Amino acid sequence: ALASVIYVGRRRASDSAHNIPLMAIGTGILWFGWFGFNAGSAFRADTVAASSFFNTHCSAAFAAMTWLVLDWMREGKPKIVGFMTGALAGLVTVTPASGFISISTACIIGIISGFVCYFAVTLKNKMKWDDALDVWGVHGVGGFTGIILLGIFADKTLNPAGADGLLRGNPTFFMKQVAAVLLSSTWAFVCTYGMLAIIDRITPVKVQDFDEVLGLDEVLHGERAYDDASSGNHVEQVLEGSKQTVEV
Repeated sequence: ALASVIYVGRRRASDSAHNIPLMAIGTGILWFGWFGFNAGSAFRADTVAASSFFNTHCSAAFAAMTWLVLDWMREGKPKIVGFMTGALAGLVTVTPASGFISISTACIIGIISGFVCYFAVTLKNKMKWDDALDVWGVHGVGGFTGIILLGIFADKTLNPAGADGLLRGNPTFFMKQVAAVLLSSTWAFVCTYGMLAIIDRITPVKVQDFDEVLGLDEVLHGERAYDDASSGNHVEQVLEGSKQTVEV
């Protein structure tokens, strides 16, 4: 995601949250589906699967509330978009460890993920990276953090198929986690950037300014998602320093 953001570059205008009620519905569906993603990975109904189920939920809940509080403290208002983003951060971060930790540890991971992913997104905004869905800040940084935290908190007494982490006297497993996440992150960035460079020589990976302003639904399909109040009017857009009239 970060390689794509850097290679493709920013849009002319970055939109705010498009439809918060639909985001809330989607977050609820995603949260529910994540139980199958984590607990279902055990491929059986046992204590490990049950533990993974509850760990997933607790991490998401604590991360959501952590993000909500940070929004409230830093911006003066609790935000539902922040709550939903935090929940996703908690789901992502606990995933590597969900079957190998206790519920109390899952809550700690949720709080950590809320802080780490919140400030990763803050950094993204400061750097003006146009990552519309905060994929790098939530999935990338959250996943990276979760793999490291597994190396710290893993407990073999909770799942004999796993390994003990750093806090249980196994620095070797922790170092393996660190090496794995650094290697996979580097591989993902370099290969993605390289593939985009190759694809861009065949077909552009960034649309023209005019197409972006008019909207890709209109450009590609001749349709618009919403029949809003501006339909049928002429909208003036400033492109490349000169005014062009766009029919919408």
